[in-house]
Amino acid sequence: MTNLNTEAANSPLYYARIAGFGLLLMAILAMFSNFTVLEGLIVADDAATTANNIITNEILFRSGFLCFVLVLILDVLVTWALYVLLKPVNKNLALLAALFRLVYTAVFGMALHHFLNVLQLLSGAEYLTVFTTEQLHAQAMLLIDAFNNGWLIGLVFFGLHLLVAGYLIIKSRGYLPKLIGIFLVLSAAGYLTDSIAHFLLPNYSDYQTVFLLIVAIPGVVGELSLAFWLLIKGVKVQQRQ
Repeated sequence: MTNLNTEAANSPLYYARIAGFGLLLMAILAMFSNFTVLEGLIVADDAATTANNIITNEILFRSGFLCFVLVLILDVLVTWALYVLLKPVNKNLALLAALFRLVYTAVFGMALHHFLNVLQLLSGAEYLTVFTTEQLHAQAMLLIDAFNNGWLIGLVFFGLHLLVAGYLIIKSRGYLPKLIGIFLVLSAAGYLTDSIAHFLLPNYSDYQTVFLLIVAIPGVVGELSLAFWLLIKGVKVQQRQ
């Protein structure tokens, strides 16, 4: 039994299932936190409405935070599994891809702590009475913006991770589907272009929809295709052995 368990743990299929399940679960959790919580509660340029939404729906806001924490944990597991899977293609580049993703995870985790500070500002604690309601709401909005800015910086490293991972998949000679690698490279280009536009364009909001489409379409297709392929067809990775 021990030998069988060891062989299973050393099988590429084992790591393919971990990566595929992790990627899929991360997508579900991130979509809930991003679209249900952030998009549902945060109103751009309206600190008072945003603060009231968070206070009224505190459990939902906390649930979104918890889901993001779970995403961080899954990100580490996925990084580990993808490194093992891509290592036979090129060990050094697989390590580079893993490092880029871990840096992204660390930066995102640092940005995420601002959510707890938002809750603290809106908690109604007695020591906060030295601030006016408007000041508290404005500070909460600044913290939300700080989270978004930190996430944006992290996405630069995530884009570089996708670029290297996509390149490895393209060069894997059928070890993993080349088309998925192409979509990952396109997704990387989208993330990097969007981040650079954020940094350089004062009027980024005028072009936000265009940039979101550039990121979303190849990103969703590439990352979800990889997740489902690893879950359903992951056995093909054994061809590399």
